[in-house]
Amino acid sequence: MGSTTLIDKRGKRGSAPAGGDKPPEGDEPVVLYEKRKQVYPKLVSGKFRSLKWALLILTLGVYYVLPWFRWDRGPGLPDQAVLADFEGGKFYFFFLEIWPQEVYYITGLLILAAIGLFLVTAIFGRVWCGYFCPQTVWTDLFIVVERFFEGDRNARMMRDRAPMSIDKAWRKTAKHVVWLLVSFATGGVFILYWHDAPTVAESFFTGQAPATAYAFAAVLTATTYALAGTMREQVCTYMCPWPRIQGALVDKNTMAVTYRSDRGEPRGPHKKNESWEGRGDCVDCQQCVVVCPMGIDIRNGPQLECIQCALCIDACDAVMKKVGRPMGLIAYDTDENVSLRSVGEKERAFRPIRARTTLYLIVFLLTAGLMVFGLSTRTSLEFSALKDRSLPYVQLSTGEIRNTYALKLVNKQRDGRTFKLSIEGISGATVEVIGETDLAAHGLHIDPNAVESYRALVTAPAGSVKSGGADIRIVLTDAEGARVTAATRFSGPEN
Repeated sequence: MGSTTLIDKRGKRGSAPAGGDKPPEGDEPVVLYEKRKQVYPKLVSGKFRSLKWALLILTLGVYYVLPWFRWDRGPGLPDQAVLADFEGGKFYFFFLEIWPQEVYYITGLLILAAIGLFLVTAIFGRVWCGYFCPQTVWTDLFIVVERFFEGDRNARMMRDRAPMSIDKAWRKTAKHVVWLLVSFATGGVFILYWHDAPTVAESFFTGQAPATAYAFAAVLTATTYALAGTMREQVCTYMCPWPRIQGALVDKNTMAVTYRSDRGEPRGPHKKNESWEGRGDCVDCQQCVVVCPMGIDIRNGPQLECIQCALCIDACDAVMKKVGRPMGLIAYDTDENVSLRSVGEKERAFRPIRARTTLYLIVFLLTAGLMVFGLSTRTSLEFSALKDRSLPYVQLSTGEIRNTYALKLVNKQRDGRTFKLSIEGISGATVEVIGETDLAAHGLHIDPNAVESYRALVTAPAGSVKSGGADIRIVLTDAEGARVTAATRFSGPEN
């Protein structure tokens, strides 16, 4: 028989006797794991709840509608405003067109998002979690559906405790059906960002869409249903790393949802016409707890589970109005001001500009500036020349030296372009492209928005290459005289 490790109230470890005997008195075990307690958030009204409704509609509207927006880019190019076109090898975002070799712009956007999140968190706490996080937004939507079929907090709790009945069965079934429909819409819309939306939407229901479309739709449907429908607050508490990270970003000057204990304590029930002397404003009504989607008590101070949704502010303000006390017992405030007021000192003005926020802002602006500079100065043609991996050089019977190169041209313009090739660095050197006849007369043509690869032969006159080689430039010149060059090495004999 094994033994069970216990942790007593003093944090000491011990072992319970095998066979399930009770531990000695005074060593009462602490439960390390327990079954999830269902959270039944109550509907509340107020300015923060209204703000969450507005942002929920906005964010979901953008997600569901954005793939259907059109953007004319000219003939032969997709007209979807936002599209990750893996088949064509490009990412489109309205007027921006990102090529595969420019993936660093995507990296820059991710860096901007991370630093921006650090900055906002250092100033205002976890506003991302409370208002914009997909887990929060879809959980709010699922709770709306749940409330529609099963009622508000008290009705749901009573129904869950009641035995199964026809009324309970159809309400539960309808709720889960709508949850699955919302989840399917979420997964289905996701695939529209990777293919032409009208085309894939039609082919999806006729069984002609790519297999990846069905796979991703299924995965997103399952995860949305599980995370927003059944796991909810557990995702934020146990799965998401952000609550742990944000602890290192906030400080005593961060403006966050705060219970003003200096004003609320000592708490307790209050009767009508009873004096408020010698007590705090908190009447221990528990309204801040029952509206919390995380099921926590904000009065216990900063907690990892708190997503800063501010619904407890709306609930508390409504109670303060009823009992005739000033609103703001729970409000956006700083820990520093709570501490100052608790010892009778004057609170300080909110300071959003501090050492850490200044650092985040500088990094954010530098990254944004680099991206803007890169986008504004990027060329419409990319040209590279790589030495062939075969023999470093070939000496012809005439004594001439020949090198082979792989040329790659990327034309980002929406018009075709024709170039003439020339060689700089070796006097009298000539160039020819395998498969291209009469290159001198017609030039090298590349189609609009195309990537072309060629094999070029560069030939240098006998005796023109000294000391094993020379640095050269392969030059492309268009009809308007614009030049683009690729520097490379021309190999030859040592002597």
